Amino acid sequence: QVQFVESGGGLVQPGGSLSLACVASGNIFSIYAMGWYRQAPGKLRELIAAITIRGITNYAGSVKGRFTISRDNAKSTVYLQMNSLKPEDTAVYYCNSNTASFKWGQGTQVTVSS
Repeated sequence: QVQFVESGGGLVQPGGSLSLACVASGNIFSIYAMGWYRQAPGKLRELIAAITIRGITNYAGSVKGRFTISRDNAKSTVYLQMNSLKPEDTAVYYCNSNTASFKWGQGTQVTVSS
């Protein structure tokens, strides 16, 4: 059974940085491209960053140039480095495969506010 455990969220001021991590159980890292998603209050969950097994990345326009996704296949962990954070980045952040094939974890709350 695949499970995701996200961590690293918190409260940060606009312009600040946070680094998120997601550990996946279930031996999927050798098979699936992975993604980071977020869901803001009152909005649908959206895919914001994805990375293939070989490390090719893709980003939503709203985060491109500010966020960086990476992965460590040996540790079954995917990371999201978030810089130049804005209030509109406030959301619960989740990881999953890039096609959201598995049950969601609890996510990690990111709040950007002064």
